[in-house]
Amino acid sequence: MEKLIALKNEREKYREKLAQKMKGYRGVVHESAASELRHSEVMVLRSMVASLDREIAAIEKAGK
Repeated sequence: MEKLIALKNEREKYREKLAQKMKGYRGVVHESAASELRHSEVMVLRSMVASLDREIAAIEKAGK
């Protein structure tokens, strides 16, 4: 139960970071290193949130 709460808190933290990065995000503007870096950050955050979602779902399913 404690792990589930910790994972949900962590997921919320990454969702907030992702929301901040998405403000003004327009995808990759070619020939712009800053744009490519921001795109990479967004993709990593999306992946982390998705991974946490899967882990939380697996724990909730196992607990039922």
